[in-house]
Amino acid sequence: MRVESEIRALVESLTPMDDLEARHRAECLSWLAGTDDIFRRVTPRTPSPHLVAYFLLHDVADGSVLLVDHVRAGKWLPSGGHVEPGEHPVETVRREVVEELGMPAVFPPRPGERPLFLTVTGTVGPPEDRHTDVSLWFVLSGSREQALTPDPGEFRAVRWWTGREVADADPETLDPHMGRMMVKLAALRP
Repeated sequence: MRVESEIRALVESLTPMDDLEARHRAECLSWLAGTDDIFRRVTPRTPSPHLVAYFLLHDVADGSVLLVDHVRAGKWLPSGGHVEPGEHPVETVRREVVEELGMPAVFPPRPGERPLFLTVTGTVGPPEDRHTDVSLWFVLSGSREQALTPDPGEFRAVRWWTGREVADADPETLDPHMGRMMVKLAALRP
């Protein structure tokens, strides 16, 4: 139960940016208090909901973030993955960034190894695969110039996006919370 209490503490420490994130935070805390299993056990959806750790590579020079054109979701998303049973979400980020982009995780001083954002979102796809992801969004330091080795099995492409490009994009092509995350991330900039 130790990792579950640490996850609860991460969620409790989040400061919601708006009413929707406050509702998602409350929903997540209620879910954490009422379930004995927060980890995906059977792909793609059992149990539902289950915990996901997203991460955004963030280039502070221009505020851009790296998004991936995810094969299964058919949308531009942050990188990340399902938190394995008993795994801390920070370890998920460390594991997934190597698997998906071929680089080590470098957490910036702010917010450090704490999630910046939280969402509770229904997935897309065939009805039998749909489920709810409770996603903790982390930030990693990155640069447009760094070498990446994207996983071709998971992504059609990777691309750096500015806040303006995210705001101007067709919302159907992005994670539904991406614009809100960009606003919250911009508030971290000095």
